[in-house]
Amino acid sequence: MDLPEAERSQLDALCRQRGFSRAQALRDALSRWLEQQPQHEATDEKVFGLWRDRPERSLDLQEALRQDWAGR
Repeated sequence: MDLPEAERSQLDALCRQRGFSRAQALRDALSRWLEQQPQHEATDEKVFGLWRDRPERSLDLQEALRQDWAGR
């Protein structure tokens, strides 16, 4: 585990006080953190046909992007 010694010591002390393992504490913390994150679901309804009105053909667009990346 890549935690600074001071944080690991504090975590271990809290886990001993509360009677659970470091792994369980980290799993719980991760679950809570993930629940708080905004959801960005890319559903078919949101992305289907997203570029249908673009005038470029896909290969033309690809070539234009490559030229931009090459610094032309």
